[in-house]
Amino acid sequence: MEKLLPLTAGESEPIVHCGGHSHKDCCERVVINVSGLRFETQAKTLRQFPDTLLGDPRRRVQYYDPLRNEYFFDRNRPCFDSILYYYQSGGRLRRPINVPIDVFLEELKFYQLGEEALTKFRDDEGFIKEEEQPMPEREFLKQVWLLFEHPESSQAARIIAIISVMVILISIVIFCLETLPDFRDESDISLPLVHHHLNSSVMHALPTPKSHSEDPFFIVETICICWFSFELLVRFTACPSKPAFFKNIMNIIDCIAIIPYFVALGTELARQRGVGQPAMSLAILRVIRLVRVFRIFKLSRHSKGLQILGQTLKASMRELGLLIFFLFIGVILFSSAVYFAEADHEKTNFSSIPAAFWWAVVTMTTVGYGDMYPETIGGKIVGSLCAIAGVLTISLPVPVIVSNFSYFYHRETDCEDHGQYIHITTCPYTPPPSPELAAIRKKAHNQEKAQLREKHYGDKELIVPSSEFLDGMVPMGNLEVPNRRLVTQV
Repeated sequence: MEKLLPLTAGESEPIVHCGGHSHKDCCERVVINVSGLRFETQAKTLRQFPDTLLGDPRRRVQYYDPLRNEYFFDRNRPCFDSILYYYQSGGRLRRPINVPIDVFLEELKFYQLGEEALTKFRDDEGFIKEEEQPMPEREFLKQVWLLFEHPESSQAARIIAIISVMVILISIVIFCLETLPDFRDESDISLPLVHHHLNSSVMHALPTPKSHSEDPFFIVETICICWFSFELLVRFTACPSKPAFFKNIMNIIDCIAIIPYFVALGTELARQRGVGQPAMSLAILRVIRLVRVFRIFKLSRHSKGLQILGQTLKASMRELGLLIFFLFIGVILFSSAVYFAEADHEKTNFSSIPAAFWWAVVTMTTVGYGDMYPETIGGKIVGSLCAIAGVLTISLPVPVIVSNFSYFYHRETDCEDHGQYIHITTCPYTPPPSPELAAIRKKAHNQEKAQLREKHYGDKELIVPSSEFLDGMVPMGNLEVPNRRLVTQV
């Protein structure tokens, strides 16, 4: 049987001798106890990664128990299978299916596998590298930047975020209300004309144009634009990097939200002065009015749900590209097939293959407006195959997109719960006391016991002080140390 020799000067862990030969650098086996589950491997397997907790003898020696000749770790047991396999396979790290990502990451950090292993694991799990957000160097600009860019930084930042959300909602409501017949301005040429009923015998004269100061919608719109412009200018002034500011998609949306107002105002002033063509001014005004609807995307700055949706779409661009490519192939195939299948029908709606593109898209997406439909038997067969192929084509990439959404959603939820739990620490082994100190303690203990017997002589029940150990229990370590351990003898 292998015999454990004491540590000598310069040694960091016990040396096992078997048959007179040292196995320290050869076939020494190491026993690792993880919460009661024992693992056994060779020491040379662990030494493949000397910068880790298990690979460095000086780091793992504090968890060595000489009584049981093993290393004890009070850690997650299912995770250790993968961690031991990391050493055995030479660096391959695979997370068990039944272990959450955050739990596995905690174990990797405890066993000190290194930043390279953590980075590779995050890449394999699909983590998106989050860039560190720079901060302005000046303290005043830093506080202003946190106030307008990070709502979670303070209570005042939350109030500003609430005000911004309210202004965005008011702007969107005004955009919708001004198109109602009861509120619309008939003199506004950027709005489509309202067609009156033909049976109306009363001729409605066009109302006199309202000035901007009399239009309540224009006043509210001006107030909203003032807030958007103020917010954008403050954030631009306090931002740590001006080029990076304009590369951010959210800042581009903020610029798009305020530019239409000034362009429309300039176009209207030019039209009133007779400068420019009315047709061109009308087209520009209607396009600009349509662009105003993109203000709704400003809500994504303050909405975690919209941010998760944007991250999901960004991570699923490859799958969305495949979906569009499959739809494109299906549209070409079934448009051609239905055109030739309906070619002999006199009143067919499929006058050409490009004219059948709309029907193919509507059928493959299972919308089915009914404005175009095949009437021959061959056309109906093609239509049935088109609908079935559309369902299969759309359903193929959907699970990947749903998986990405679930990943970003749970990651956001885990970040909110981060830091609420503290893992228990594994107590290092405390060496037993010296024989002289143990003899002194035993003598003092016996004297205390004898005094109690004399004091309670004749009583049926013997009172034992709280410092006495139970039967079968012996002190295993310095009693003055708080982390003393008791071992039951069997």
